[in-house]
Amino acid sequence: MTPAQLSRTIRHTLPRVLSDDGGAEERLAGVRVVVESPPRRGGGDYATGVAFQAAAACGRPAQEVAEELCARLVRDEDVVAEAIVVAGGFVNVTLGPAGRTALVRTLAESGSGAESGSSEGSGPTDGSDSTVLPGLLADESGTTVLPGPPTDIPAQDIPRWAASTGEDPAALAVRTERSSSLFRVQYAHARVCSLLRNGRRLGLRPEPESAVPLCAAGARLLALLADRARITEPGALARHLDAVAGAFAVFHDACPPLPRGEEKPGAAHRGRLALAEATGAVLAGGLSQLGVTAPAQL
Repeated sequence: MTPAQLSRTIRHTLPRVLSDDGGAEERLAGVRVVVESPPRRGGGDYATGVAFQAAAACGRPAQEVAEELCARLVRDEDVVAEAIVVAGGFVNVTLGPAGRTALVRTLAESGSGAESGSSEGSGPTDGSDSTVLPGLLADESGTTVLPGPPTDIPAQDIPRWAASTGEDPAALAVRTERSSSLFRVQYAHARVCSLLRNGRRLGLRPEPESAVPLCAAGARLLALLADRARITEPGALARHLDAVAGAFAVFHDACPPLPRGEEKPGAAHRGRLALAEATGAVLAGGLSQLGVTAPAQL
């Protein structure tokens, strides 16, 4: 389930939550359902504060509305494993294995971070958010492979990134993960390409069905990847890509996508490669939208 799909599900569910109130549909007409990556209000794959808006529109306590919404989501939606109320009315939703598997596959295939727009009426509609991973092609089995060694173009990339973020171009020119947000994002993309190349040499191909269960770092990364489609403003997008790159570095260290030492390749590695592939697609789509290259090597 993508953020856009959950947003539509919640919009459909809210009138039933408030069925005791006459004219619930009319009162909810101005309520906007925004689904995003959980902030510092607890765990889960997604979070929404829509219960506060719905409660204000219908004169009900936000905690009560949120609790009923959680109960209905868990009862009626097979892909929702858990929905809990935090901080007095925010709803955090955790997907089940089938939901997370489908999300990883959707992200890898779209290169956009999910369907266009994770909240109702938002997101681009011109198809610009459905880019594929630049520099990668699919082989006969559908697995992404690298046909050549595309690299970055600092003279072009740095000014464009700086224009989006307001950062000092001189600082961005220091090509280290510590000093440059641009380098962090491009390096994360190049690392994904390297993982896919090396995985193929080991006979490992991304397998979304093996991506779950996720470690904590993988769950956090997946939530950020899913949140990408909601973000279109250039500065916010650049910052979000930087957060994705940081989360991917943590995931890579906590749950290595490739075997280490004497470890044998297995299903866990195929699943982690699938999440890495989804990360690369999201980074590539975001970089492309900013007019910045997505290098396969650095």
